[in-house]
Amino acid sequence: MAKPDLNAFATARIAEGQVSEADVITLRRFIYGDMAVSLEEGAALFRLNDADLTYADTWYELFPEAIGDILVHQALPRGYVSEDNAAWLTGQITADGHVCSRTELDTVLHVLEKAREAPESLEKFALQAVADSVISGKGATRSGADLKPGVISDGEVEILRRVLYAGAGCGGIAISRAEAEILFDLNDATVEAENTPAWSELFSKAIANHLMAMSGFTPPAREDALAREDWLRQPGGYERGLGGFFRKMISGGVSGIREAYADAPNPLAARGAAMEAEIAANEVVTEDEASWLVERIGRDGVLHENERALLKFIREESPNIHPALQPLMDKAI
Repeated sequence: MAKPDLNAFATARIAEGQVSEADVITLRRFIYGDMAVSLEEGAALFRLNDADLTYADTWYELFPEAIGDILVHQALPRGYVSEDNAAWLTGQITADGHVCSRTELDTVLHVLEKAREAPESLEKFALQAVADSVISGKGATRSGADLKPGVISDGEVEILRRVLYAGAGCGGIAISRAEAEILFDLNDATVEAENTPAWSELFSKAIANHLMAMSGFTPPAREDALAREDWLRQPGGYERGLGGFFRKMISGGVSGIREAYADAPNPLAARGAAMEAEIAANEVVTEDEASWLVERIGRDGVLHENERALLKFIREESPNIHPALQPLMDKAI
């Protein structure tokens, strides 16, 4: 029996103006009937999503799940998202000329969280989508929410954390320069706003992570941690397991990285000695890093409160302060 034409089904639903609960069930059968999801089927799903129809609640579960299966579980080697497939995903999201929607952002996050490895470009895309949404007051984080443009909410800080945790699992522990630039741009754009206090903490610790964390240390493969099912099944589930591991790494700065590995079971705890050596080599802020930070903080000519908090955090965490940072450190006191 031939597989039904998903494109034809999508066209019919668009003509009707809705995707019902029954339609979602039918879509699942279409997509998973042969235990394979293709890029062509993914494109049909994006056509449905871009049509701005009336959707059953289950659509918002199916869409990220199906796209994630295409890019993470169906493509070979499984668990790895290629540059081409990452470009396909961002291309599908931007093809309609509209800002990234919450459903599309959830899809990117689903891919990042499920993948063992994914291109940094995908994490940057998600971070930028959140930043654009905050600044413009519409888009991925603003659907149905009564939030002021240019003001960072608690929910948006949590989305940013989620992006950074997912990136830690896919690409590496340290936050990249490009990612740090996006966070700095968002901070500069909202510096006079009544942002949630959680933003100040995330900003200072994330930038400190970029400057001081392990630049070349490879994080544990997700499959290593997921194989420890007893760990994930402890009271608290994901929070005590892999999610808690990456949360400690990023939210706690350099000390958080140490604590994450110290509290983790084997095989993660076995990496402790290598981790300590890597931290010792990288937690000192280098001349290049100091120059970047001086330029970045001085770009608008004002030392703001979040930047003061960042400098104080670096002073507490770093064993040696580079001379280029000393004038800023003195101002931050």
